[in-house]
Amino acid sequence: MTRKDGDGGDIIQWFEEVCREAPAVQARTLGQIIRQNSGAEYLNKWMGHLPQLHEMEDQELESLFSSFVPLSSHADYEPYIQRIADGDPSPILIQQPVTTISLSSGTTEGRPKFLLFTRHSAQSTIHMFRLAAAYRSRLFPTKPGGRILEFIYSSKLFYTTGGQKVGTATTHYFESEEFKMKQMKTETFTCSPSEVIASSDHRQSTYCHLLLGLHFSEEVEYVTSTFAYSIVEAFREFELLWREICSDIREGTLSPRITSPSMRRAVTELISPNPDLASTVEQKCMGLRKWHGVIPRLWPNAKYVYSIMTGSMLPYLNKLRHYAGGLPLIGADYGATECWVGVNTEPAAPPETVSFTVVPTFAYFEFLPLHRRDAPITSAVADDEFIEAQAVRLSQVKVGEEYEVVVTTFTGLYRYRLGDVVQVSGFHNGSPKLRFVGRRKLTLTVNIDKNTEMDVQLVVAKVCGLLVESGVELIDFTSTANLSTTPGSYVIYWELSQIPAETGLLAECCKRMDESFMDHGYVLSRKAHSIGPLKLCIVKKGTFRKILDHFVKDGASLGQFKTPRCTYNEFFIQILESCTIERIYSTGYC
Repeated sequence: MTRKDGDGGDIIQWFEEVCREAPAVQARTLGQIIRQNSGAEYLNKWMGHLPQLHEMEDQELESLFSSFVPLSSHADYEPYIQRIADGDPSPILIQQPVTTISLSSGTTEGRPKFLLFTRHSAQSTIHMFRLAAAYRSRLFPTKPGGRILEFIYSSKLFYTTGGQKVGTATTHYFESEEFKMKQMKTETFTCSPSEVIASSDHRQSTYCHLLLGLHFSEEVEYVTSTFAYSIVEAFREFELLWREICSDIREGTLSPRITSPSMRRAVTELISPNPDLASTVEQKCMGLRKWHGVIPRLWPNAKYVYSIMTGSMLPYLNKLRHYAGGLPLIGADYGATECWVGVNTEPAAPPETVSFTVVPTFAYFEFLPLHRRDAPITSAVADDEFIEAQAVRLSQVKVGEEYEVVVTTFTGLYRYRLGDVVQVSGFHNGSPKLRFVGRRKLTLTVNIDKNTEMDVQLVVAKVCGLLVESGVELIDFTSTANLSTTPGSYVIYWELSQIPAETGLLAECCKRMDESFMDHGYVLSRKAHSIGPLKLCIVKKGTFRKILDHFVKDGASLGQFKTPRCTYNEFFIQILESCTIERIYSTGYC
């Protein structure tokens, strides 16, 4: 079936058809992957003994595939990817030569992962963007020739000993011919030139994104970034820098804080003195109350704010809504460094409830059913809490059930456990709609307890109302399980806009959080004192930016960063502990 890209209606029609025939499309997709890579060492190890592989029907290949190829994790691929990085030219994971390697952020497991990046990766990204834009434009049509205020960032690039270029998947995409062609078209395109996107200094890039966004303010159709965090961070910066930005707009100059010669040259070529715009921006900023509604106020033609807002991004929604005023928030689509998974076909849905329809041509998808030993699960949890059944195909999932996503990709991953837990919320024709639940490995545990990042988010959310009543904002947070003491205990780190004036407020917050964990193992262990009192640590302002800087220094980009709500990263915890200014212990369960 040929994909049409002529207009939004064509690509939606294509998608409706592949969803209607999802089981057959999935078999065909797997057949393409196997035939393209049948000579690769990894796949040949499991299926190389099968005669006449290329002559088999897609359905026959699909049946044999799960019988012979085992489930895998990233650890299974590390020796193979290392050989590729060292310059081994043989077909190891895929048939074609590998020149580019993607770098995951490392925020989930504490260290970045290497994954292969091919032209298919860039093409599928363009395909996803076109498909998602078509669904959005049905409700929120944008003007051709308009611009996008995009807070997008590249990462540093480096080369392996074998000569492969290494960087984040988004960095490779921004360098690709597909992205360059998108920027040259007369459709909506980003306000910022490639020199701003490519800078390794995310603070300089953010300043220029804001400056150019205001320079083209009448043309901006929507505001976006990969993650909600990046938009929130950008406008927190704007609160501090708006006068300086207005000065640059008035004079047609660029702040000395921008030290990159290529960025200075690219930006100054686009701007010119505009005293009227500067005065307008100043008046609008001074008329705002606590920056509520700053986005529609300064970008009057913007239709919506678009970003990933699920999972660990949920805690930023209140702040994002504050900046967006009444502007719609649209949840962006579901993907990972490994591959794209699903598209948001219902952009009007609240970000908290958004589901993603699996795109059956992007990869071959399987789903591991997950069940608690004592009850249905409600959030992502640790491996030993599950009874696992055999992985099922896309067409065999059941509405309401939770699964771990397993992918086989065009870029050399075979029955790869993605680590994401999703709940099936329904079907779009024959393709399942997935609600993202969380990451399976992100869990707090001391004894017989199991609490996930979603559990931590819910517990923190329960007490945030107390902070708001006192005029205090929770800027960011994370948690860990401290096992260095007996008994072990949970530690939650908060960065606040200010220390509450009300005596005892933080102690009350700490106690309520401790008593809000609903996990049966935690409650029993706290009552038996086999888990110690929860500790709330207040860290200095700017602490989470230090953590961000650490990940960016290690090769991640700002647009890729996700604060893990549970962490055991020693360097991460070291920063948090060194920046702690107050420690409060729960008096609950006494």
